[in-house]
Amino acid sequence: MQNNTSRFLQKKRALSLLGGLFITASVFGQNLTVTGTVKDVTGEPVIGANVIQEGTSNGSITDIDGKFSLSIPKGSVLVISYIGYASQNVTVTGNQPLVITLKDDTELLDEVVVVGYGTMKKSDLTGAVGSVGAKDMKNSPISNVGQALQGKVAGLQIIDSGKPGDNVTIRVRGIGSINDSNPLIVIDGVPTDLGLNSINMADVERVDVLKDASATAIYGSRGANGVVMVTTRKGESGKGKLSFSANWAVQNVTNQPEMLNASQYAAYSNDMLSAAGQTTNPLWADPSSLTSSTDWLDEMFRTGLSQNYTVSYSGGNEKSHYYVSGGFLEQKGVVESVKYRRFTFQANTDSQVLNWLKFSNNLTFSTDTKTSGSYDVAGAMKALPTQPVKTDEGDWSYPGYPDYDNRSQANWYGTMRNPIGPIYNDSKRTDGYNFLANISAEIKFCDWLQFKSTFGYDAKFWFNEDLYPKYDWTASGEAGETSKYQSSDKSFTYLWDNYFTFNKDFGKHHLDAMVGSSAQWNKYNYMNGNVSGFLFNEFSQLTNAKEITSLTGSMSEWALLSYMARVNYSFDDKYLVTATVRRDGSSRFGENNRWGTFPSVSLAWRISKESWFPQSEVVSDLKLRAGYGVTGNQASIGNYDFAALFDIRKYAFGGEVVDALTTTSLYNPDIRWEAIHQANIGVDLSLFNSRVNLSLDAYVKNTKDMLVSASVPITAGFDETVSSCQTNAGKVRNKGVELALHTYNFVGGDFNWDTSLNLTYNTNEIVDLNSNIPMFRNEIAGENVIRLANGFPINTFYGYVTDGIFQNWEEVNSHAFQSTETSPGDIRFKDLNNDGKINEDDRTVIGNPSPKWIFSMNNNLSYKGFDLSIYLQGVSGNDIFNANNITNEGMAGAANQTTAVLNRWTGEGTSYVMPRAVLNDPAKNNRVSGRWVEDGSYLRIKNITLGYNFPKKWIKKLTLENARLFVSCDNVATITGYSGFDPEVDINGIDNNRYPISRTLSLGVNFNF
Repeated sequence: MQNNTSRFLQKKRALSLLGGLFITASVFGQNLTVTGTVKDVTGEPVIGANVIQEGTSNGSITDIDGKFSLSIPKGSVLVISYIGYASQNVTVTGNQPLVITLKDDTELLDEVVVVGYGTMKKSDLTGAVGSVGAKDMKNSPISNVGQALQGKVAGLQIIDSGKPGDNVTIRVRGIGSINDSNPLIVIDGVPTDLGLNSINMADVERVDVLKDASATAIYGSRGANGVVMVTTRKGESGKGKLSFSANWAVQNVTNQPEMLNASQYAAYSNDMLSAAGQTTNPLWADPSSLTSSTDWLDEMFRTGLSQNYTVSYSGGNEKSHYYVSGGFLEQKGVVESVKYRRFTFQANTDSQVLNWLKFSNNLTFSTDTKTSGSYDVAGAMKALPTQPVKTDEGDWSYPGYPDYDNRSQANWYGTMRNPIGPIYNDSKRTDGYNFLANISAEIKFCDWLQFKSTFGYDAKFWFNEDLYPKYDWTASGEAGETSKYQSSDKSFTYLWDNYFTFNKDFGKHHLDAMVGSSAQWNKYNYMNGNVSGFLFNEFSQLTNAKEITSLTGSMSEWALLSYMARVNYSFDDKYLVTATVRRDGSSRFGENNRWGTFPSVSLAWRISKESWFPQSEVVSDLKLRAGYGVTGNQASIGNYDFAALFDIRKYAFGGEVVDALTTTSLYNPDIRWEAIHQANIGVDLSLFNSRVNLSLDAYVKNTKDMLVSASVPITAGFDETVSSCQTNAGKVRNKGVELALHTYNFVGGDFNWDTSLNLTYNTNEIVDLNSNIPMFRNEIAGENVIRLANGFPINTFYGYVTDGIFQNWEEVNSHAFQSTETSPGDIRFKDLNNDGKINEDDRTVIGNPSPKWIFSMNNNLSYKGFDLSIYLQGVSGNDIFNANNITNEGMAGAANQTTAVLNRWTGEGTSYVMPRAVLNDPAKNNRVSGRWVEDGSYLRIKNITLGYNFPKKWIKKLTLENARLFVSCDNVATITGYSGFDPEVDINGIDNNRYPISRTLSLGVNFNF
C-alpha cells in the first residue's frame, strides 16, 4: 500500500514539474520583439529617444533614423521619452511595427512666468526675466527664500547675513543708486516690504525676477531696482494630498581666525610697550610662564541647532482648489543666546462660483521671535587671552583679573569688558507679527475679455524689548545703572487693484492687453522709550524705573495712485512686441513733480519660425530680443522730504532757556523720483531638441535724477551741502552681460543628469554727483573708508597706498616726510603727488567692493531612487576692507591680535609686510590704507544634497505616495584668499564685527500621503 502511495506521489510531482515547465515555456514564448520608429510632429526622426519597458530597466535608444528594437512580454507598456517632448505610454499587443509621434513638451516651451498683473508664456517673453521654479526649490533644505535664490538667476546678487532670522541683501544688475537699491518685493500680487525670511519655503511655488525696464515698467516708480515676484502654492484638481516635511540641522563656524595665546600675547605686549618707552607688566616678564590661556572665540561660539517642520493639505476639483499649510522653524545660532523662532500659516483658495465669476484669496501669516544677548564678535577677538572667563568665585571676570589693584592699567589690560558676560547678562527680544492677504474677484464677460479686482491688506507689528542689567566687571569697577529700551511699531498698508485683460487671436495675429488702476496707501506709527535705574532687575517694567532718559514717537503716511497699461502683440508666433506704460502719483513728492510716467517697449523675433530658417535637429528655437524703458525709484526718498521740516530745540534768549522752532530741511517742490533708463538686448537659443538652453543678455542701465546733496547758500542758515536738502542731479551707470545655460546631459532611463550655469558680468560707475566734491561714508577709527566720486564705482575704498616697511633710518630719511614719529619698522606710504610729504593729498582709490563676476553652477544627478545635487557659487573681481584687523593686527594697544603679528618687524630684515608693535601707533601705521584691503574673490561649494526616494512598493502599505530621505551640507568648502571668517560680507564690502556664516549639516524627510 505504501509503495502504491509512493509511486502515486512521484507521478504527481512529475506531472507538476512538467506542467511548470510547460507554463514557463509558454510565458517565454509570449515575449515579442517590437520594432518601431519615433518621430516628431513634423515627421522628422527623434534620435536618442528612450524606449523603456515600464517598471523595469529593460530599454533601448532610437538610432539615427529614429528606429528601435526591443524584446518585451506581450501586454507590456512602453514609455517613450525625450527632452523637449511630452512622454508617451504605448501598450504592446502584437509585434507589428510601431510609429510613435512625440509632441512638444509645453511645460518646457511654454512655462508660465509671472510678470506683474498677469502671466506670460516663457516662449513669448520679450524682456529679461529670470525664474526659479518649484522643481528648483522643492527639495532644498534651506529655510529662507532669499538664500534659496542665491546663484539661481543671472544678474541677481544675494548676500547672506549669516544670522538666524535676518534677511538677505538683494541687488539686481548692480547698485543703481547711492541711496536705496533694494528691489521691489511682490508676494501673490501685493507689493510689500515684508522680508522674505517671513515666508515658509515650503509654501513657495516659484519666484520670478523682472530685470530689465521692459519687464519692470509695469511697476513704474518702484521698478528701477528690479522686481522679485513670489508666488505661493495653489491646490490642484484631484484627491486631497497631505504632505509633511521635517528638517534637522547642526551649524558650526568655519575659518575661525587664529588669535594669540597668553604667552604670545604677553610677548607682544612687552614689545609694544617697550617700543613706546612705557613700563611693561611685571607679571609678564617671562611670557613663557603663562601656560593658561582663554580662547574667547571658542567661548562665544557653539554648535547651532535648528529644526523645521511643515504640514500642508491641498486638493480641489474642476471648480475650486485649496492649499493650507502650517510651519514651525527654530534656529539656535552659533553665537550663544542668538535664537530665532517662527510660526507660519498659509491658506490659498479659489472657486469658480459661476461660469462668469471666480473668487480667490491668498493669506500669509507669520509670527516670529528673535532673541540675543549683547554679543560682540569683534570684542571676543580683542579680549586678552590672559584673562579667564570667570573669577574663582564664579563671577564674570574683569580686565586684568586677578590683578585687582592694577585692573585700571589700560596699557596692560585694556578697558574692554568681558565679551561673554553680556551674552548672558543682557537680553534683547523682538516679537513680530505679519499678516499679508488679498482677495480677488474675476468676471469673465466673454472668452477674450475679463475684469479682475483685488483688495490687499498688509499689516505688520513688531515689539522690541532690551534689558541691560548693571554689572561691576569693568576696568573701573563701577556698576552703573540698569537700563531698558522698549518700542512698539505698527504698519498698515492697503491695496486696491482693478484691471481689464483682453486676449484674442485674429488669424495669425494675437493680442493680449491689460489696462487698469492701482491704489496703495500706508500708515505707520511708532513709540519708544529708554529708562534707567531699577531697584530690582526682576521687576523691570518701564513704570518702575527711576529716570526716563528718552521718549519718542511719531506717525507717517504715504499713498500711491497709478494707472497702467500693457499690450502684447505677436504675428504668426514670430514677431512679438510688448509695450507698457504706467503713470504714478505719489504723496512723497512736491506739487511740481507729483506725477510721473514710465514707458517701455520691447521686441522679439523668433528666427527659427521663419520658413527660410534651416530646419534641423541642432537648433530647436532661436529668438532675438531688444527692449528699452524708463522706471523710477521712490524708495530713496522719505515721506516728507519735499516739505520744509521743523524741530523744537532749546535756545538761550534774554538770559533764559526757551523753546524755539527751527528748520531742519528746506522746502523743495521740485524733488522727484530717481529714474533709470535701461536698454537690453538678448538672445534665447535651444539646441538638440531643447537639451541645451541658453539665454544671453547685455544691458546698459543709466540712473538719472539721482538724489544727491544740494548746494545751498550759507545765508539760508545751512551748511553749503546738507543731507537734509536734496536735489535730483546725480547719475550712475551700470553695464553688464548675463548668461544662463541649462543642459540635459543624460535623460531617460535610470540615470539622469542636468546642469545649470549662471554667469554675470557688471561694471558700475558714478557719472555725476552734482559736484566735483566727493562724498565720504563709513567712518572707522576716525577716518572715512568709502568715497563717492565722479568716474569711480559706488562705495570705493579710499586711502593710502603702502610700499613696504622702513628697514633702517637711511630709508626713513630718504623717503617723503611722513611724521616726526616715523621710525624703522613703520609702514612706508607712497608719495603719489611727489610733493615730498605724505598727507591727505596722497590718498587714492584702494579697492572696489562690487564684484565684476558672479557665477554659479548646479548639477542634478539621479539614479533610480537616488538623487544628488552639487551646487557651486562664487564672485570675482571685488575687494574687502577687513576693518576687524585695524585692531587685531594694528599692534597699538591692549587688545589681542591674530597670529599674523608673530611675523612682525623686530629689526632690520625681519619683516617687509608686518610693521613693528608700538603703543598708540604714533606713526599712524593703522590709517585707512591698502594694508586692510584684501581680495574678496571666492569659489564655494555652496551645497551638496543626497536624497533617496523610497520605492512605491515599499511605502504603499503606509498609504504613502512618496517618501524621501535626504542629507545636505551648506557652505561645504570655500576657496578664497581672504583672512577673515568668510568672504561673503556686507554689500559695502566692509567686514566689521559681522555675524559669521556657518557650515550647516542637515537631515530631512518628505512624505506625501
